[in-house]
Amino acid sequence: MKSIAAREAKNRFGVLMDTAQREPVAIEKHGRAVAVMMSVEEYRKIKMERLHAEVHAGLDQLDTGASTLFDQTELKDLFEGIKVRGRAHRNAGV
Repeated sequence: MKSIAAREAKNRFGVLMDTAQREPVAIEKHGRAVAVMMSVEEYRKIKMERLHAEVHAGLDQLDTGASTLFDQTELKDLFEGIKVRGRAHRNAGV
């Protein structure tokens, strides 16, 4: 991963965006990485991988009986919350 100083990132933002389309770029302040800029595609890929991992972990819990039992109302509320978050992500272009 390439690194760039925050001041340089500010002054060369266009170059930073172009570079981030090819690979993630760490932005450093006082020699310490404080942020990463990456392409939207890479961000979406990471988010999807995390979601898959969480789903598989939940399925493993179900298989081993280690899951928390929810009543129907709690499941409905959970599902509605997931739908709302999904719509918010889509509307934000994430």
